[in-house]
Amino acid sequence: QYLNQLENCCGLREEAILILLSDIASALRYLHENRIIHRDLKPENIVLQQGEQRLIHKIIDLGYAKELDQGSLCTSFVGTLQYLAPELLEQQKYTVTVDYWSFGTLAFECITGFRPFLPNWQPVQWHTKVRQKSELDIVVSEDLSGEVKFSSSLPCPNNLNSVLAGRLEKWLQLMLMWHPRQRGTDPTYGPNGCFKALDDILSLKLLHVLNMVTGTVHTYPVTEEETLQSVKARIQSDTGIPEQDQELLQEAGLALFSQKLVTKYTSDSKVNDTAAADTDLLFLFDNKKVSYEAQVALRPHPESVDCILQDPKKNLHFFQLRKVWGQIWHTIRMLKEDCNRLQQGQRAAMMNLLRYNSTLSKMKNSMASLSQQLKAKLDFFKTSIQIDLEKYKEQIEFGITSEKLLFAWKDMEQAVELCGREDDVDQLVKRMMALQTDIVDLQRSPLGRKQGGTLEDL
Repeated sequence: QYLNQLENCCGLREEAILILLSDIASALRYLHENRIIHRDLKPENIVLQQGEQRLIHKIIDLGYAKELDQGSLCTSFVGTLQYLAPELLEQQKYTVTVDYWSFGTLAFECITGFRPFLPNWQPVQWHTKVRQKSELDIVVSEDLSGEVKFSSSLPCPNNLNSVLAGRLEKWLQLMLMWHPRQRGTDPTYGPNGCFKALDDILSLKLLHVLNMVTGTVHTYPVTEEETLQSVKARIQSDTGIPEQDQELLQEAGLALFSQKLVTKYTSDSKVNDTAAADTDLLFLFDNKKVSYEAQVALRPHPESVDCILQDPKKNLHFFQLRKVWGQIWHTIRMLKEDCNRLQQGQRAAMMNLLRYNSTLSKMKNSMASLSQQLKAKLDFFKTSIQIDLEKYKEQIEFGITSEKLLFAWKDMEQAVELCGREDDVDQLVKRMMALQTDIVDLQRSPLGRKQGGTLEDL
């Protein structure tokens, strides 16, 4: 029922996927350590239980599979054959790797919203076709024209970031190998090393950065000791924005410090599956840009969506139509979320400007006050010079003169005239007031507030 909900038509949210993988891997590892093979891992045999902080996934029906013999296998598993490993269908001897196949199939379905290998084919035809796949293929699908295609790549659309998608794609290649002896063997950890490989994926610390110039989200795996300065070098490589021109803001508009540990801005998404991924999003601005032209890169449409857009009257089977309309709905939802992220980044920039505006007001008032103090001191000094010059003229009549002192007074009088920059201060105050007016106007604009209405109701 959970997988069949509308919002999961193209896979679960990233946080939910990570939590499910962690829980099911932990349960299977426990079973295998106790020499128990489940044999019938599928969505119907996973239940959700509310824990203290989040939902917990639990495996059920542990006794049902044990009661089966080879003769009753096919009749007992009607409707769930696609989750069974090939050696079970072929009635061959099997090991714990049958659970790897089922786990990989389940994980793939949770990521994409559909099973990996021809989900609508009958068992005999399915077995004949799928066994032709290479060891690295994780998808055997039928396009809208009926052509069967093999692929080793994780299909789009899904809700994973680019880093997790790449890592889980490699992991699924281990789990969905046709030959049981090779299945689950990791290049680093060896036979049955798939759980340790998954642990590495689940323990990743990821930093998500939204480039406000292009609208693209960049994801970076980071270490505990890494500083933001080192990440900025990678950001420059991906975006072309020099490190010194990068302005990174949090959602609240707070600027990030380059010497801070980058893990300060990441979080463990497995702690709470209700936490939104956007809360960890950082917004990247290019400080050398005065204005941002329309350079936002839209997400590419799935191939089937493009096909329907070109031929809206194309006749499709029900299962094809259901999948296509699910992808269309998902595409619209992603466009809406991309728009919301850009507005979120705009609000972060406004809040950052408001912080600068407060500082600017204090500096403007301080400058005006200091300017008045300077003017008063200069007026006092010029008056003093005039009095001294008048007294000096009186002394000349008595023959008391000092050309050196007179030249010094004249030089100081000229220097004082140069110190008086009242016009420059007035001009600067006018510019600062105009800038503050622009900031307040931005704050009052509709885009400066959280959006309601139709967009939020999609």
